[in-house]
Amino acid sequence: MRGWGWRHAGRRRWAVRRVDLRVEPGERVLLLGPSGAGKSTLLAGLAGLLDASTAAEQEGAALVDGAPADRQRTRVGMLFQDPETSLVMARAGDDVAFGLENRGVPAAEIWPRVDAAVRAVGFPYGHDRPTTALSGGEQQRLALAGAVAAEPALLLLDEPTANLDPQGAALVRAAVRRALDATGATLLLVEHRVADALELVDRVVVLEPGGGVVADGAPGAVFAAHGRALAAAGVWVPGAAAAPPRRAARAPGPAVLEGDGLVLAHPGRPPVVDGLDVALRAGEATAVVGPNGAGKSTLALALAGLLAPAAGAVRLPGAGARPLHRWRARDLCRRVGTVFQDPEHQFLTARVDDELLLGPRRTGVPEAAARARVDELLARLRLDGLAGANPFTLSGGEKRRLSVATALATAPDVLVLDEPTFGQDARTWAELLDLLAALRDGGTSLLAVTHDEPFAAALADRRLALARPPAPAGAAA
Repeated sequence: MRGWGWRHAGRRRWAVRRVDLRVEPGERVLLLGPSGAGKSTLLAGLAGLLDASTAAEQEGAALVDGAPADRQRTRVGMLFQDPETSLVMARAGDDVAFGLENRGVPAAEIWPRVDAAVRAVGFPYGHDRPTTALSGGEQQRLALAGAVAAEPALLLLDEPTANLDPQGAALVRAAVRRALDATGATLLLVEHRVADALELVDRVVVLEPGGGVVADGAPGAVFAAHGRALAAAGVWVPGAAAAPPRRAARAPGPAVLEGDGLVLAHPGRPPVVDGLDVALRAGEATAVVGPNGAGKSTLALALAGLLAPAAGAVRLPGAGARPLHRWRARDLCRRVGTVFQDPEHQFLTARVDDELLLGPRRTGVPEAAARARVDELLARLRLDGLAGANPFTLSGGEKRRLSVATALATAPDVLVLDEPTFGQDARTWAELLDLLAALRDGGTSLLAVTHDEPFAAALADRRLALARPPAPAGAAA
């Protein structure tokens, strides 16, 4: 990359700028920087996926093997921060085979390579598993299998273990290492789990928002020379002290949401949750934990009133007998706020501030009060400089903070969050933790689905642990 930069259409600030970077064949590089430093944008540029003709602005050059990156796409494999964007087929096996077919791999080689790739990443199902029935972590493993199966010369991985349980994350790191050892591919990796990622890399490059590369070298040397400054900027520096617990200021109040005898299942599949009773209480934070595929996100959607259970019901005590999934949206969002695992699933407007105003306006909050609430949320979540930006052009960490803010904008009694700390640097992680602890202490009931053990340890007053159901017939060994 030679003086490379990119600015999204309609944005004043450059997503990334003045990047000078040379990566030799076979190197394994960890790309670090605070949230919003442009790490994902840089990977997209190297993958040849950014088009300046869309009214965006580009400067400098991004080259792969000496040619413009957009002419070298077949040399590059990319795993996006949101794995769902990589999945294009209805069945898991077909999805992994899709890229090989597009590249003209001989038919006799395709399915052995598909089988090897899904085994390598620990994907737990057979070829016929519907991609729509996968959890976020399972989608991530399948998308990685598609990238690895193509045996690219350059492998670009954006948060490959973000939504995985610890065992799944270890499987993915081992699969990446085997793929690199077998092919000699070059690796550029963005990963917030820095301590775990170091086993995969031999070089660390640090980006500064709008300022290009500010540190580059062997991991030990970079952290020895810049560790304190990196930690202050929000980078997850290995060995940093764990966050102190944010314990509840008082005992929890009465139940504000109850689920009775809940049975949750995908069509034609065994239940992922079977006969669960759960109560969420005012002023209490509950962490839902367990392996990928245990039904955590499905449970969160049901408790938020966004998914009808196969049996049982979710209700608000004192609000009548009508189950929550039958409430009108306008009434529901006054009482229950939801933060989806994929932030983009809840964006509906073309501006950050309009996104935050949408809920209060729909629920009848006076305009002056709505704008005051939005201004407060923008400041608290470090989004005030992005009020006019398109939500879909934000970094992954910024999208996550915006999705949390949209749920908070209607001041609900219950807040259901799915992986709320995904994509956050250390500074914004701590700020989110403090914000959620303050909400809990103010009487809000919180339920957070998370694989982030430090987050759960710091915030949760209790845990709800789900186990993975038995594998269905046809699952991979």
